[in-house]
Amino acid sequence: RALEYASEELKADKEVVLEAVKQGGQALKWASKELRADKEVVLEAVKQNGNSLKFASEELNVDKEVVIEAVKQNGRALEFAPKALKADTRVVLEAVNQNGRALEYASKELQADWEVVLKAVKQNGHALQWASGALKADKELVLEAVKQSWASLKYASEELTSDKEVFLEVVKQDGRALKDATIELKADKEIVLEAVKQDGNALKCSSQEIKADKEVVLEAVKQNGRALEYASEELKADKEVVLEVVKQEGRALMYASEELKADKEVVLEAVKQNGPALERSSEELKADKEVVLEAVKQNGPALERSSEELKADKEFALEAVMQNGRALEYA
Repeated sequence: RALEYASEELKADKEVVLEAVKQGGQALKWASKELRADKEVVLEAVKQNGNSLKFASEELNVDKEVVIEAVKQNGRALEFAPKALKADTRVVLEAVNQNGRALEYASKELQADWEVVLKAVKQNGHALQWASGALKADKELVLEAVKQSWASLKYASEELTSDKEVFLEVVKQDGRALKDATIELKADKEIVLEAVKQDGNALKCSSQEIKADKEVVLEAVKQNGRALEYASEELKADKEVVLEVVKQEGRALMYASEELKADKEVVLEAVKQNGPALERSSEELKADKEVVLEAVKQNGPALERSSEELKADKEFALEAVMQNGRALEYA
């Protein structure tokens, strides 16, 4: 920016200005009118900062070589190109190759050009928003867009937003996208399986039938134990499912059925993973020495969740403290 404060003589000095634009293309803004019309100077400026195209003389602003160099550095510099070059296939391809969002500034004809739009969405899926209506309904293009960014689905035609193949690509990237699926897709086992593999909590958005599907729920809880919260009551009472959950997320015991909260095998696995999960077990197991010792071993303060009888049992308290010194605080 030093050029801004230089004398008029220095702003007209080619050697000085060339050095300035090589360091920061935007310095072209403060160059003399003559140097803003000097192709060598302007080329150096746009190679350093494509947006400096807006400071070039009218003659150089319409120079294809200059514009191509500008959009190679910053695709969105296409905004400052003349109308004729915004409709030039080579120029626009260079622009969207650098930044797919440059499609916004392309001519309507090129926004409807399959090759141009394909290049744009491969670089940035969100470029789909500037594609023609017909291309937003082109399945191959939309698939490329959502592969690059699943959130670009919102720009696709209504028909493709509910297309199973397209939506599979979406949930593979982000399971949470299931919340935006149609009722039919939320009930589609293949779709939901992919979603919960990516994010177990996506189970929340699935249909009631899918929440009762053991294969789907097992995949969900493998990815995130807390997904058990969204499983059917039958599966919350399924020992195989709950064991899978508490082995990786002990506190998820809170979502298990009352029967399994009283199941010693289940609770032992839960407290081995997370001692404080003892709080969610049955009263009987809070008074079970083996269970409480496992809980204390994992987390000393878990003794606080045990029965009053065990807290007052000197022999047991000594054993607990030997497992974890912090347990003494809660004896």
